[in-house]
Amino acid sequence: MSIQAERHLFSYPKYWAECYDTAPFLPMSRQEMDELGWDSCDIIIVTGDAYVDHPSFGMAVIGRMLEAQGFRVGIIAQPDWTSKDAFMELGRPNLFFGITAGNMDSMINRYTSDRKLRHDDAYTPNDEGGKRPDRAVTVYTQRCKEAYKDVPTIIGGIEASLRRIAHYDYWSDKVRRSVLFDSKADILVYGNAERPLVEIAHRIAQGEDAKTMHDIRGTAVIRKEPLPGWSGIDSRMVDELGKIDPITNPYEYNETVKKDEDKGGVVQFGPQDVKAKPIQIQPARKKRPWHETYVMLPPYEKVTNDKVHYAHASRILHQETNPGCARALMQKHGDRFVWANPPAAPLDESEMDAVFGLPYQRIPHPEYGDAKIPAYDMIKFSVNIMRGCYGGCSFCSITEHEGRIIQSRSHESIINEIEEIRDKVPGFTGVISDLGGPTANMYKLRCTKPKAEESCRRASCVYPTICELMDTDHTPTIDLYRKARDVDGVKKVLIASGVRYDLAVEDPRYVKELAKHHVGGYLKIAPEHTEEGPLSKMMKPGMGSYYRFKQLFDQYSKEAGKEQYLIPYFISAHPGTTDQDMVNMALWLKENKFKLDQVQNFYPSPMANATTIYHTEINSLKNIHKKNESVAVPKGERQRRLHKAILRYHDPAGWPMIREALKKMGLAKLIGRGPQHLVPPETRDEKIKGKRDSFRKNAGLKPALTKHTGLNPLKKVAGGKNKRSVKR
Repeated sequence: MSIQAERHLFSYPKYWAECYDTAPFLPMSRQEMDELGWDSCDIIIVTGDAYVDHPSFGMAVIGRMLEAQGFRVGIIAQPDWTSKDAFMELGRPNLFFGITAGNMDSMINRYTSDRKLRHDDAYTPNDEGGKRPDRAVTVYTQRCKEAYKDVPTIIGGIEASLRRIAHYDYWSDKVRRSVLFDSKADILVYGNAERPLVEIAHRIAQGEDAKTMHDIRGTAVIRKEPLPGWSGIDSRMVDELGKIDPITNPYEYNETVKKDEDKGGVVQFGPQDVKAKPIQIQPARKKRPWHETYVMLPPYEKVTNDKVHYAHASRILHQETNPGCARALMQKHGDRFVWANPPAAPLDESEMDAVFGLPYQRIPHPEYGDAKIPAYDMIKFSVNIMRGCYGGCSFCSITEHEGRIIQSRSHESIINEIEEIRDKVPGFTGVISDLGGPTANMYKLRCTKPKAEESCRRASCVYPTICELMDTDHTPTIDLYRKARDVDGVKKVLIASGVRYDLAVEDPRYVKELAKHHVGGYLKIAPEHTEEGPLSKMMKPGMGSYYRFKQLFDQYSKEAGKEQYLIPYFISAHPGTTDQDMVNMALWLKENKFKLDQVQNFYPSPMANATTIYHTEINSLKNIHKKNESVAVPKGERQRRLHKAILRYHDPAGWPMIREALKKMGLAKLIGRGPQHLVPPETRDEKIKGKRDSFRKNAGLKPALTKHTGLNPLKKVAGGKNKRSVKR
């Protein structure tokens, strides 16, 4: 790989506690610790999810990875956050607390896109809601500080990642400070946290103070000044918005190689139970302009009140996501600064194999008994084959969290996991439910020019067109599918992760393999919209790629003698979407005989590009100036409900709202019963009900009372008159 870490993930000398060997499950109680012979935990992970010992659950991956380094790791899962008592269950950790809200952001987990409270939670036994607090990272950290004031707190996971700088918060409709200030954590780890967490753990174990560990890639901390020796670029002035320093030729390397004996040699890394591949030490290179350079973002106080500066700060953050060339970010909050180090180097194949090859039990902790955990049931027969996504969709948080660099596992590692599922997971019937990740078909796809990849700041490798340097050869994925199908005991391998169809059509062999062997009747894909306006703000391809993919999919399905269908997903109320755009999409859906049951209104997750557009109504996908392109943004409950109703044009519940909107738009011609119409005209019963509701509203009457309301219809209102006695 081109973007290489200075040190292999498993090259550290193991901590002394490795003598305790691996735990069947990471302990969740004192009793389990006693059975393992532990007097204490070195690290305690606090999580908002139920503990499932499976590589799709963050606490298990981090816990097992730290265990492989020799540390004793305990789990406190979904604690009662109303007091510090639950956070003292396992005693005082010797090194630090690792704190995460779980696999999902706690606010997105607890609230719908309409800010309504959810009453379920897929990451909780029996789908029970209410088992985690709002802003769980902050609450958990505060309780850990109450329990053991002097123990370092390290926050991470997607909730922390997406709040590492000042960010727009949809639920409070304001810009909030970095979560570091609200939680008072010592270090924030962003992205997939293995590499920075291993370094943090070993440095604390060696006696270093967590409060001084400010130089670790993939972390953010609070400082009063830049790191010593770093130079800054000030981007706070409006007339400098959008300025990016010129980048030196990525092919220009220093031919001078240090004569140290270990330079140029081959070094073998990895614990004894992991076969790590040799890593070639690279020759010394010229210092790049982004090395030891930081960008000074507009301060919190400025982005809170100035949407242009907020859009600029967001744009800069998204330009500094490539680990090969990203600069540190610095943002003032009051008299202190958030210092966000450049992203950590991605894991190479041997490291990915090692992480996924750790001794997971692949089932929930026995404490939960027979309780069902829906999120586990969904993925227990699936395999994660890669990380990262270079699609850059503006509404998606993968870029801000996992990054754009694709990190893939080897065929051998994936096949071994399939065999483990077959042999260990209860209820396996021979069907692998998914081979995928953030996308189904970016496995092993990388830039064909590794040196250029190191210095690329492009937001997407596939939008507005596929980069000419991007590899689109799906051979590694096709070969993997064939090997997976040949595993003894495997009857079917399905692909449930989203297929990036604009990439798939570049290699029709992949579409043929997919249609012939890996679709269970329906294949879900995500065009997201049909109209250019919203698609351009989503950074998604036009419908031409969809039609080409559909033609290939239908052709190969027919050749295979299978009746199979594409199920498209769409987003309503996305920034850049007008009412007319929604009507056009609904007409397309009706023409193509699609009736969507599950519809997602746009959800403004922290730090996503689309969220910036939602908040600022500025096109932050382009350079920011004093005068910027304004964007139509559906806001307010009524307009967002309207867009969702139009997308579900076939649902009678939304017809009154759609009719009213069509009339205001001058599109009453779309009301009727013909194939060219969107919704039918009012029925007689609807008209009667509409008149009755209108009268009651104008007369100030309450809804009609029934025996079920529990109200006294004769109760008088203020003024001594009963509203039902108003003269007509």
